[in-house]
Amino acid sequence: MTARTWLITGVSSGFGHALTTQLLERGDRVIGTVRDTGKVADLVTQYPDHFRAEILDVTDTAAVRAVVDGAFAAGRVDVIVSNAGYGLFGAAEEITDAQVDHIIATNLTGSITFIRAALPHLRAQGGGRIVQMSTYGGQVAFPGNSMYHATKWGIEGFAESVAQEVAPFGIGVTIVEPGGARTEFRTGSAQIADPMGAYDGNPAHAFQAMLDPAAAPAPGDPQRMAARIIESADTDPAPLRMVLGSQALDSTLGVLRKRIDGFEAQRDLAASTDFPAGE
Repeated sequence: MTARTWLITGVSSGFGHALTTQLLERGDRVIGTVRDTGKVADLVTQYPDHFRAEILDVTDTAAVRAVVDGAFAAGRVDVIVSNAGYGLFGAAEEITDAQVDHIIATNLTGSITFIRAALPHLRAQGGGRIVQMSTYGGQVAFPGNSMYHATKWGIEGFAESVAQEVAPFGIGVTIVEPGGARTEFRTGSAQIADPMGAYDGNPAHAFQAMLDPAAAPAPGDPQRMAARIIESADTDPAPLRMVLGSQALDSTLGVLRKRIDGFEAQRDLAASTDFPAGE
């Protein structure tokens, strides 16, 4: 198998780290972005010829473009993975304006900027693959996750549109929708809004049970999930969406079936707003 070069955001933990370690172990090259190179010092030492760490805060638009341009200036990049992001829990009313701005800048605008910066390079080299990390929460919505869902539903719409635009250039796009996995998402990067007493006992605070250290661990294995993502780079045509985790797939299918039933029930209503035939 020919070694590939991957550009991945957010490789210090979670899926980004799992992807990076597996890729390096099999001989691929990785340019990984972090906010602290100390967290990947072991990879820098162990794989000096195959791993390069770049400091990047994806909310810095100019820096995102500079890192992407620099990666492609060094040679062909076969796969870009937009992975950096985090969760924000709390009722919509509990979330501050600053928290809204930051999660949008990170999860949505940062991902959009990263992909847009790579597109001219991917076109110029005659193709490549874009992997956008999302979540089954890009299709399924839970209370207490409104802004996280807003960013993931938004990036999925962006990526699905872009997939159609760039297919003629030989560029494939895959949206990855993992279910709960045993990463640091719950206990490390996740942020929690200051609670309001009015929401005590409200579904918006159901996430507290999930974040409880005594709660059952998530069912998803991040190493197996990373392996499936890596394998997807060899699939042609690129799968538009990949749901990882049986619980995630069951939940997604259930929600989509209810959504379709709701739309089907509106056929007469929808038709009632058309001009009569012949007018």
